[in-house]
Amino acid sequence: MKTGAIVALLAGLALAIFLVVHIGIGPVLDAIGTVGWGGFAIICVFGLLPPFLSGIALYALLPKQAPWPVFAAARQLRDSASDILPFTQFGGIVIGARAIILGGVKPPLAFAATIVDVTTELMAQIAFIVLGLMLGVARLRADAAMSPYTDGLILGTVLLVPGVIAFVVLQRRGSSLAEKFAGRFLPAAVSQTEAFSLALAEQYRNPLRLALSSTMHLASWLASGVWLWLVLRSIGAHIDVFSAIVIESLLAALRSATVFIPSAIGVQEAGYAALAPAFGMGPEVGLAVSLLKRARDIAVGVPILLLWQAVEGRRALAQQDGDVPR
Repeated sequence: MKTGAIVALLAGLALAIFLVVHIGIGPVLDAIGTVGWGGFAIICVFGLLPPFLSGIALYALLPKQAPWPVFAAARQLRDSASDILPFTQFGGIVIGARAIILGGVKPPLAFAATIVDVTTELMAQIAFIVLGLMLGVARLRADAAMSPYTDGLILGTVLLVPGVIAFVVLQRRGSSLAEKFAGRFLPAAVSQTEAFSLALAEQYRNPLRLALSSTMHLASWLASGVWLWLVLRSIGAHIDVFSAIVIESLLAALRSATVFIPSAIGVQEAGYAALAPAFGMGPEVGLAVSLLKRARDIAVGVPILLLWQAVEGRRALAQQDGDVPR
């Protein structure tokens, strides 16, 4: 980890500890205790739906290169790495691309599709945030704590749009920006620059695939809102699914703005704790949701990461024996 990432991680961890001390661990544990093991199992299972839909969004970009389970598993691995390991979200993206390659996709295609997938996901995320603001702007303006930040949220969302458009235009006019991105986060792509550039250009020649990928990503974001509603109902909070979508959309915006903080530690806890009172819940409920999400990420992510390491280990041994290409 670089020094900046370590500092961000420690700052986020300090914020999370402060919130637990300030809110009180007792009310938080009481809220978590209402879920029970059966409820937690449901939370874990339903939590697989958003990454599954995001995996299908990636599969839509490369439908003939590998079976769809490869992409679904790669996306779950990407999310698990970002949520558990001390990486930023970019680290998870690299691991996700690596998983696609292990699934049989050629590296240039895997790297190009990964970068385009980031773009289509950003487009869907903007739509998700806009939907959340439309549904919740009245509630946010009415809340004394959130009202001062509402205009900033709207402005930040508006500014995301030209940023994504510029990223797409620069990729289509020349692959230098994408190659720079790949060189930093996907260094293996640099050795196959020409093939990577051709694969990237081919991705943008099919608007139908791009639209389908963005649509599936939007479905994934909406599913994450429904997942949050399920968690809140399991805790005993009286909240409708639209309010849960608003909370999750604003949390998504917050996590994107602090993408440099590994695992969004502290950011996620502060976001849920701050937004919960605006929707009639105590901050302890928001913090309980965050901790349940962390527990769910560990329960699902650890086996996924261990399986990935086992596959990588077998491949390394096979390379030593000359059974597979390096």
